[in-house]
Amino acid sequence: MNHPDFLYGTAWKEDRTPALTELAIRQGFRGIDTANQRRHYFEAGVGEGLAAVYRAGIVTRDDLFLQTKFTYVNGQDRRLPYDPSADLSTQVAQSMASSLEHLGTDHVDSYVLHGPASGRGWSQADAEVWTAMVKERDAGRARVLGVSNVSLRHLEAMVAHHGEVPAFVQNRCFARMGWDREVRAFCRANNITYQGFSLLTANPEVLQSPIVRGIAAQHKVTAAQVVFRFAQAAGMLPLTGTTDAAHMAQDLASREIVLTDEEVKLVSGTTDTGI
Repeated sequence: MNHPDFLYGTAWKEDRTPALTELAIRQGFRGIDTANQRRHYFEAGVGEGLAAVYRAGIVTRDDLFLQTKFTYVNGQDRRLPYDPSADLSTQVAQSMASSLEHLGTDHVDSYVLHGPASGRGWSQADAEVWTAMVKERDAGRARVLGVSNVSLRHLEAMVAHHGEVPAFVQNRCFARMGWDREVRAFCRANNITYQGFSLLTANPEVLQSPIVRGIAAQHKVTAAQVVFRFAQAAGMLPLTGTTDAAHMAQDLASREIVLTDEEVKLVSGTTDTGI
Protein backbone atom coordinates (compact mmCIF):
# COMPACT_ATOMS: atom_id res chain seq x y z
CA MET A 1 0.00 0.00 0.00
CA ASN A 2 1.05 3.61 -0.30
CA HIS A 3 2.46 5.06 2.88
CA PRO A 4 4.53 8.12 3.82
CA ASP A 5 8.33 7.84 3.92
CA PHE A 6 8.49 9.14 7.50
CA LEU A 7 6.26 8.55 10.53
CA TYR A 8 5.73 10.77 13.54
CA GLY A 9 5.64 8.74 16.75
CA THR A 10 3.38 9.96 19.55
CA ALA A 11 4.59 7.89 22.52
CA TRP A 12 5.54 9.57 25.81
CA LYS A 13 3.90 12.91 24.92
CA GLU A 14 1.11 12.89 27.54
CA ASP A 15 -0.70 16.25 27.75
CA ARG A 16 1.44 17.66 24.95
CA THR A 17 0.12 15.03 22.52
CA PRO A 18 -2.62 17.16 20.88
CA ALA A 19 -0.35 20.15 20.26
CA LEU A 20 2.59 18.03 19.10
CA THR A 21 0.45 15.97 16.73
CA GLU A 22 -0.88 19.19 15.24
CA LEU A 23 2.61 20.66 15.02
CA ALA A 24 4.01 17.57 13.30
CA ILE A 25 1.32 17.71 10.64
CA ARG A 26 1.80 21.44 10.14
CA GLN A 27 5.52 20.77 9.72
CA GLY A 28 4.77 18.26 6.96
CA PHE A 29 4.38 14.82 8.51
CA ARG A 30 1.60 12.78 6.93
CA GLY A 31 2.07 9.56 8.86
CA ILE A 32 1.10 9.36 12.55
CA ASP A 33 1.91 6.38 14.78
CA THR A 34 0.06 5.80 18.04
CA ALA A 35 -1.37 2.98 20.17
CA ASN A 36 -4.45 2.34 22.31
CA GLN A 37 -2.20 1.95 25.34
CA ARG A 38 -2.61 4.77 27.85
CA ARG A 39 0.53 3.70 29.68
CA HIS A 40 2.79 5.17 26.97
CA TYR A 41 0.38 6.90 24.59
CA PHE A 42 -2.50 9.37 24.70
CA GLU A 43 -4.43 8.21 21.64
CA ALA A 44 -7.41 10.47 22.31
CA GLY A 45 -4.95 13.37 22.37
CA VAL A 46 -3.76 12.37 18.91
CA GLY A 47 -7.39 12.58 17.84
CA GLU A 48 -7.63 16.10 19.28
CA GLY A 49 -4.59 17.13 17.26
CA LEU A 50 -6.08 15.60 14.13
CA ALA A 51 -9.36 17.43 14.67
CA ALA A 52 -7.46 20.70 14.97
CA VAL A 53 -5.66 20.31 11.64
CA TYR A 54 -8.87 19.22 9.94
CA ARG A 55 -10.66 22.32 11.25
CA ALA A 56 -7.78 24.52 10.12
CA GLY A 57 -7.93 23.05 6.63
CA ILE A 58 -4.30 21.88 6.76
CA VAL A 59 -5.15 18.32 5.67
CA THR A 60 -8.10 16.00 5.26
CA ARG A 61 -8.34 12.47 6.64
CA ASP A 62 -7.47 11.13 3.18
CA ASP A 63 -4.14 12.98 3.28
CA LEU A 64 -2.99 11.09 6.37
CA PHE A 65 -1.68 7.64 7.21
CA LEU A 66 -2.88 6.68 10.70
CA GLN A 67 -1.39 3.70 12.49
CA THR A 68 -2.42 2.39 15.89
CA LYS A 69 -1.91 -0.77 17.89
CA PHE A 70 -3.56 -3.45 19.97
CA THR A 71 -1.73 -3.98 23.26
CA TYR A 72 -2.10 -6.97 25.58
CA VAL A 73 -3.18 -6.43 29.19
CA ASN A 74 0.35 -6.97 30.48
CA GLY A 75 1.51 -4.01 28.38
CA GLN A 76 -1.19 -1.71 29.74
CA ASP A 77 -1.78 0.14 32.96
CA ARG A 78 -5.16 0.25 34.73
CA ARG A 79 -6.66 2.50 32.00
CA LEU A 80 -7.71 -0.31 29.69
CA PRO A 81 -9.44 0.16 26.32
CA TYR A 82 -11.29 -3.14 26.65
CA ASP A 83 -12.81 -5.56 29.16
CA PRO A 84 -9.87 -7.57 30.55
CA SER A 85 -12.20 -10.46 31.42
CA ALA A 86 -13.36 -10.79 27.80
CA ASP A 87 -11.77 -13.22 25.36
CA LEU A 88 -8.93 -11.90 23.23
CA SER A 89 -11.00 -11.58 20.07
CA THR A 90 -13.47 -9.37 21.92
CA GLN A 91 -10.62 -7.32 23.36
CA VAL A 92 -9.29 -6.68 19.85
CA ALA A 93 -12.73 -5.59 18.63
CA GLN A 94 -13.25 -3.32 21.66
CA SER A 95 -9.76 -1.82 21.33
CA MET A 96 -10.34 -1.07 17.64
CA ALA A 97 -13.73 0.54 18.32
CA SER A 98 -12.11 2.68 20.99
CA SER A 99 -9.26 3.67 18.66
CA LEU A 100 -11.63 4.73 15.89
CA GLU A 101 -13.54 6.86 18.38
CA HIS A 102 -10.32 8.40 19.72
CA LEU A 103 -9.04 9.19 16.23
CA GLY A 104 -12.33 10.39 14.80
CA THR A 105 -12.24 8.04 11.83
CA ASP A 106 -13.98 4.96 10.47
CA HIS A 107 -10.72 3.17 9.67
CA VAL A 108 -7.00 3.15 10.40
CA ASP A 109 -4.48 2.67 7.65
CA SER A 110 -2.39 0.22 9.66
CA TYR A 111 -3.32 -1.85 12.72
CA VAL A 112 -0.36 -3.31 14.57
CA LEU A 113 0.00 -5.99 17.24
CA HIS A 114 2.09 -4.07 19.78
CA GLY A 115 4.15 -7.10 20.70
CA PRO A 116 3.72 -10.88 20.96
CA ALA A 117 2.52 -12.39 24.22
CA SER A 118 5.82 -14.20 24.74
CA GLY A 119 9.42 -13.58 23.82
CA ARG A 120 9.80 -17.29 23.08
CA GLY A 121 7.65 -17.56 19.97
CA TRP A 122 4.27 -17.11 18.31
CA SER A 123 1.76 -18.28 20.90
CA GLN A 124 -1.85 -19.43 20.69
CA ALA A 125 -2.83 -16.05 22.16
CA ASP A 126 -0.99 -14.29 19.33
CA ALA A 127 -2.73 -16.50 16.78
CA GLU A 128 -6.14 -15.64 18.27
CA VAL A 129 -5.36 -11.91 18.33
CA TRP A 130 -4.04 -11.93 14.76
CA THR A 131 -7.12 -13.74 13.51
CA ALA A 132 -9.28 -11.10 15.22
CA MET A 133 -7.17 -8.35 13.64
CA VAL A 134 -7.70 -9.95 10.23
CA LYS A 135 -11.45 -9.71 10.85
CA GLU A 136 -11.06 -5.99 11.57
CA ARG A 137 -9.15 -5.57 8.32
CA ASP A 138 -11.67 -7.59 6.33
CA ALA A 139 -14.47 -5.44 7.77
CA GLY A 140 -12.73 -2.33 6.45
CA ARG A 141 -11.73 -0.90 9.81
CA ALA A 142 -8.03 -1.35 8.99
CA ARG A 143 -6.36 -1.19 5.60
CA VAL A 144 -3.38 -3.41 6.49
CA LEU A 145 -1.92 -5.18 9.51
CA GLY A 146 1.46 -5.19 11.17
CA VAL A 147 3.44 -6.50 14.14
CA SER A 148 5.88 -4.75 16.47
CA ASN A 149 8.68 -5.78 18.82
CA VAL A 150 9.23 -9.10 17.11
CA SER A 151 12.17 -11.42 16.50
CA LEU A 152 12.92 -13.47 13.40
CA ARG A 153 11.61 -16.52 15.31
CA HIS A 154 8.27 -14.75 15.87
CA LEU A 155 7.94 -13.84 12.22
CA GLU A 156 8.82 -17.26 10.87
CA ALA A 157 6.34 -18.96 13.23
CA MET A 158 3.67 -16.37 12.48
CA VAL A 159 3.90 -16.83 8.73
CA ALA A 160 3.98 -20.61 9.07
CA HIS A 161 0.83 -20.53 11.22
CA HIS A 162 -1.25 -18.00 9.29
CA GLY A 163 0.05 -18.33 5.76
CA GLU A 164 0.32 -14.57 5.27
CA VAL A 165 2.89 -11.95 6.07
CA PRO A 166 2.21 -8.63 7.80
CA ALA A 167 2.42 -5.44 5.77
CA PHE A 168 4.64 -3.83 8.42
CA VAL A 169 7.15 -4.87 11.04
CA GLN A 170 8.01 -2.15 13.58
CA ASN A 171 11.07 -2.71 15.78
CA ARG A 172 13.48 -0.75 17.91
CA CYS A 173 16.58 -0.64 15.77
CA PHE A 174 20.02 -1.05 17.38
CA ALA A 175 23.18 -0.38 15.37
CA ARG A 176 25.13 -2.75 17.63
CA MET A 177 22.83 -5.55 16.44
CA GLY A 178 23.42 -4.79 12.78
CA TRP A 179 20.43 -2.44 12.63
CA ASP A 180 18.19 -5.50 13.16
CA ARG A 181 19.76 -7.16 10.12
CA GLU A 182 18.07 -10.58 10.38
CA VAL A 183 14.56 -9.18 10.71
CA ARG A 184 15.15 -6.64 7.94
CA ALA A 185 16.43 -9.40 5.65
CA PHE A 186 13.24 -11.37 6.31
CA CYS A 187 11.20 -8.26 5.55
CA ARG A 188 13.03 -7.66 2.26
CA ALA A 189 12.55 -11.27 1.20
CA ASN A 190 8.82 -11.13 1.97
CA ASN A 191 8.00 -7.62 0.71
CA ILE A 192 7.32 -6.33 4.24
CA THR A 193 7.99 -2.69 5.07
CA TYR A 194 10.30 -2.40 8.07
CA GLN A 195 9.56 0.51 10.41
CA GLY A 196 12.52 1.48 12.57
CA PHE A 197 12.00 3.35 15.85
CA SER A 198 14.44 4.69 18.46
CA LEU A 199 16.94 5.18 15.64
CA LEU A 200 18.55 8.04 17.56
CA THR A 201 17.87 7.21 21.21
CA ALA A 202 18.96 3.56 20.83
CA ASN A 203 22.18 4.53 19.08
CA PRO A 204 23.95 7.43 20.84
CA GLU A 205 27.32 5.93 19.92
CA VAL A 206 26.46 6.26 16.23
CA LEU A 207 25.58 9.93 16.56
CA GLN A 208 28.96 10.51 18.21
CA SER A 209 30.98 8.39 15.81
CA PRO A 210 33.67 10.08 13.69
CA ILE A 211 32.28 8.36 10.60
CA VAL A 212 28.77 9.77 10.97
CA ARG A 213 30.05 13.17 12.09
CA GLY A 214 32.35 13.25 9.08
CA ILE A 215 29.56 12.40 6.66
CA ALA A 216 27.36 15.03 8.31
CA ALA A 217 30.08 17.67 7.91
CA GLN A 218 30.60 16.68 4.27
CA HIS A 219 26.90 17.18 3.51
CA LYS A 220 26.47 20.16 5.86
CA VAL A 221 23.72 18.39 7.81
CA THR A 222 23.32 17.00 11.33
CA ALA A 223 24.35 13.53 12.50
CA ALA A 224 20.69 12.78 13.19
CA GLN A 225 19.82 13.61 9.59
CA VAL A 226 22.53 11.23 8.37
CA VAL A 227 21.07 8.41 10.48
CA PHE A 228 17.55 9.00 9.17
CA ARG A 229 18.75 9.17 5.56
CA PHE A 230 20.81 6.02 6.05
CA ALA A 231 17.72 4.27 7.44
CA GLN A 232 15.71 5.16 4.36
CA ALA A 233 18.53 4.15 2.03
CA ALA A 234 18.69 0.80 3.85
CA GLY A 235 14.99 0.26 3.14
CA MET A 236 13.50 1.34 6.46
CA LEU A 237 10.49 3.52 7.15
CA PRO A 238 11.83 5.63 10.04
CA LEU A 239 9.91 7.03 12.99
CA THR A 240 10.82 10.18 14.85
CA GLY A 241 9.27 11.34 18.10
CA THR A 242 10.94 14.71 18.42
CA THR A 243 9.05 17.44 20.26
CA ASP A 244 11.09 20.25 18.67
CA ALA A 245 9.72 22.05 15.60
CA ALA A 246 13.19 22.68 14.16
CA HIS A 247 14.11 19.02 14.55
CA MET A 248 10.85 17.99 12.87
CA ALA A 249 11.79 20.12 9.87
CA GLN A 250 15.34 18.74 9.86
CA ASP A 251 14.11 15.16 10.10
CA LEU A 252 11.83 15.61 7.10
CA ALA A 253 14.59 17.43 5.20
CA SER A 254 16.84 14.38 5.62
CA ARG A 255 14.91 12.81 2.75
CA GLU A 256 16.70 15.17 0.36
CA ILE A 257 20.22 14.14 1.40
CA VAL A 258 22.01 12.07 -1.23
CA LEU A 259 24.34 9.55 0.41
CA THR A 260 26.74 7.53 -1.71
CA ASP A 261 26.61 3.73 -1.54
CA GLU A 262 29.91 3.84 0.30
CA GLU A 263 28.54 6.25 2.90
CA VAL A 264 25.51 4.03 3.47
CA LYS A 265 27.84 1.05 3.96
CA LEU A 266 29.98 3.01 6.38
CA VAL A 267 26.99 3.92 8.53
CA SER A 268 25.66 0.38 8.40
CA GLY A 269 28.99 -0.85 9.73
CA THR A 270 29.47 -3.34 6.96
CA THR A 271 31.37 -3.40 3.69
CA ASP A 272 29.12 -5.91 1.98
CA THR A 273 25.73 -5.27 0.42
CA GLY A 274 23.72 -6.86 3.21
CA ILE A 275 22.54 -3.60 4.68
